[in-house]
Amino acid sequence: MKIGFIGTGIMGKPMAQNLQKAGHTLYFSEHYNKAPADLLGDNGIALANPAAVATAAEIIITMVPDTPQVEEVLFGENGVAEGLSAGKIVVDMSSISPIATKVIAKRVNETGADYLDAPVSGGEVGAINAALTIMVGGEQSVFDKVKPLFDLMGKNITLVGGNGDGQTTKVANQIIVALNIEAVAEALVFASKAGADPAKVREALMGGFASSKILEVHGERMVKGTFNPGFRIALHQKDLNLALTGARELGISLPNTAGAQELFNTCNALGGAGWDHSGMVKALEHLANHNIRGE
Repeated sequence: MKIGFIGTGIMGKPMAQNLQKAGHTLYFSEHYNKAPADLLGDNGIALANPAAVATAAEIIITMVPDTPQVEEVLFGENGVAEGLSAGKIVVDMSSISPIATKVIAKRVNETGADYLDAPVSGGEVGAINAALTIMVGGEQSVFDKVKPLFDLMGKNITLVGGNGDGQTTKVANQIIVALNIEAVAEALVFASKAGADPAKVREALMGGFASSKILEVHGERMVKGTFNPGFRIALHQKDLNLALTGARELGISLPNTAGAQELFNTCNALGGAGWDHSGMVKALEHLANHNIRGE
């Protein structure tokens, strides 16, 4: 299949590689950065801009940081929309505003093309191992056409509902992840300050009801101090902003989400916007004047 793939960063590059391993030809846009050299060759072709990618491809996947970048790639000068026609499918796998997604889908549909929002969870490791969770919004018939590609990038793939519902699910996911990170970080800071070895505490808790993927993976990061991303704090802040903005529009309160965002803000103040989101523990360490690693 001829696939356009726009956005080859920490997540996008291994996702693209997994599609190439299955024999698909990918087209990359060089409007922003040069395509990674190791993606180019017999089944990796660099083109000048998103419009050229959309013209060449049957399915166009976007994996960029935020709503403005998706809108620019799709509808800006030489954007994807200029190369769309009936039968083509745009699949946005970025994590962006659910409200904006519904508007974007309508604009894409007006070109004759179909649209799926399909944000992912699982981080860099999930992208590399083709084990991402993929949350999809769109029509069943369109989903069925793209499902074989999703299967090459992920393991848990769910059509949640119509356009925008995939993004809503991703925002919900990010709320849960942030609050789990906060819980693990608070527990380890508490245990360490009380004189216990946080590594041993984590090991003990892994065998009980408090066990979780966050405790397993991010708890280890906290104990070892390995905060290279991963998933950057700045990106998780973006997702929590979507949650808090949506909450205001819906007239609901998300008090613990707001608290997690404030801890990420503290990390920013400490120079940690680029840390992995497990680095939230450093905000709590700062507030406690105590480092669990004895640094």
